[in-house]
Amino acid sequence: MRVFVTGASGFIGSAVVPELIGAGHEVIGLARSDISAEVLTAAGAAVHRGALDDLDSLRDGAAASDGVIHLAFNHDFADYVGAARTDRRAIEALGAALEGSGRPLVIASGTLGLPAGRVATEHDAPSASPRNAGAQAALTFAARGVRSSILRLPPSVHGEGDHGFVPALIGMARSTGVSGYIGDGSACWPAVHRLDVARLFRLALEQAPAGAVLHAVAEEGIPVHAIAEVIGRHLNLPSASIPDNEADEHFGWLARFLASDVRVSSTVTRKLLDWQPTGPGLIDDLDRDHYFHNPSA
Repeated sequence: MRVFVTGASGFIGSAVVPELIGAGHEVIGLARSDISAEVLTAAGAAVHRGALDDLDSLRDGAAASDGVIHLAFNHDFADYVGAARTDRRAIEALGAALEGSGRPLVIASGTLGLPAGRVATEHDAPSASPRNAGAQAALTFAARGVRSSILRLPPSVHGEGDHGFVPALIGMARSTGVSGYIGDGSACWPAVHRLDVARLFRLALEQAPAGAVLHAVAEEGIPVHAIAEVIGRHLNLPSASIPDNEADEHFGWLARFLASDVRVSSTVTRKLLDWQPTGPGLIDDLDRDHYFHNPSA
């Protein structure tokens, strides 16, 4: 296939591109900067210049492809609603370009917002949110001749080059002198290695039926206190509970994610696409030490 990939030079995208090329696909990556274009060229992908808010560019890239993987998202927590609105418009433009063709459209989504207190499955709908609205918009194209699917990612997609929640926790531990967790730290995060995610995106592109909801989850739930303890051990800092009433001040924007206790199953996904994660678990990955090489992390 000739595959148009947004976010192709990002943390997950830079694993998806070689996965696709290794399977014999041709990749065209969206690039909004010269640096992104250079990264894509070095990886063996063709370059399509544009941006998420350039809808004509997105439509052109999708129309000239045999399928689309949409990974890009502007993680601007200062204007999260605006970023989510841009994402939804981008998804609608990509879907419209594929309408009636039967070609695949695979959208990155998330597991945050799924029901708490039990193991959530692919059949569960997340709580309403601006980001989830874009994913739901993608699924509507299944009735319009697009083989659309959404792939929900856990809070921790880990591996070398990670710049998400775990590095943020490491940075907070360094700055505060304590590797903290909220309450008793029993809130759980599902997790998966980036190379396992890359393989699942390829499988979804190739095989997922229209309207499929997929979970890129290798570990259903890791207690946050276990993550904090590993971070503390590597930094030679104590791990400690941060009271609920001090969590916002201590953790800032990350507090609400740390308090989220959602365990997630991927049983349906594994059976549907014969996907078996093989990468290291999050705790094992943290113990490989690459998360602690950069003192500014």
